[in-house]
Amino acid sequence: MKNGRSAFIGALMMLASFLIATPASAQFWQCAPFARMVSGIEIYGNAGTWWGQAAGRYDRGQSPQVGSVMVMKPHGKMRVGHVAMVSRIVSPREIKVTHANWSRRGGVERDVRVVDVSDAGDWSRVKVWFASMGHVGQTSYPTFGFVYAKPATTQFASAKGGAVTHAALL
Repeated sequence: MKNGRSAFIGALMMLASFLIATPASAQFWQCAPFARMVSGIEIYGNAGTWWGQAAGRYDRGQSPQVGSVMVMKPHGKMRVGHVAMVSRIVSPREIKVTHANWSRRGGVERDVRVVDVSDAGDWSRVKVWFASMGHVGQTSYPTFGFVYAKPATTQFASAKGGAVTHAALL
């Protein structure tokens, strides 16, 4: 647990230093490398592959948490999906995300509005704010869910035959 908390705090400090020290226009960002940098989640490849790659390595779920990464499925012109780090929970059906390469090609956007428009309220379909429109628009995007910044709990066999969780070893 201590390592997970330390990693999360480290990722937040890295995000804070990035947001203060680096202007968004200083670099052309793709969403996946940017999400990896600001979240501390060590997954590589196209955004649409993050959900599958996270299996067994990171906890995943349907509820947003600050620091988690929302993974959007490939959809329409968004052929490789999209990932965005949750920066704030506004309500049960609205969050803010920090992400790259969405409204502005290669640009970084902070605290962008995302609304859950799924019928079940399970974040399986969202609308995302677009700078050029000044609102979330008409298109809704399917999501896989959220990858949480702490690694999945690992089970180890103890010398006495019982299972010991990774957190218990810290």
